[in-house]
Amino acid sequence: MKNFTHAAISPSGHGTPAMAFGRHVIRMMAANTGGSLGMFEAFVPAGEGPPLHAHEREDEFFRVLAGRFGFWCAGDYVELTEGGCIALPRGVPHRFCNVGQTEGRLMVVVTPGGFESFFPIVELCKPGTPEEIASLAKDFGLTFPPDDDRKVA
Repeated sequence: MKNFTHAAISPSGHGTPAMAFGRHVIRMMAANTGGSLGMFEAFVPAGEGPPLHAHEREDEFFRVLAGRFGFWCAGDYVELTEGGCIALPRGVPHRFCNVGQTEGRLMVVVTPGGFESFFPIVELCKPGTPEEIASLAKDFGLTFPPDDDRKVA
């Protein structure tokens, strides 16, 4: 990976689409930031979002670009609308859901970078079972707590 010595730029309308667990557009790759960060946009239909999960390697920063989202983290719950931001620490189980009535959009920044590659890899590999998804997720330091731990969110 090259050093982060020049601006990493993602002009409006650019990015690499990835259709895995919904529509994502990868806006900045870790390879372009010396590993410092990765960034993607997530387009989330009403009522949808990922299950409770934890990232072993990355902190996550979310900015709501459109819609209304609920975020659960460490027993806390908050709803944010357009312009709202939240930072979630690595290692802490969390989830989010589009609690609005229309498709929502999030900008997600992961630090350090690397997790942004998860969605293109899932699209390429097309895991079909929960076990295959968990195995691929583990390669990215992503884990899903057992069902008994899910009641926190």
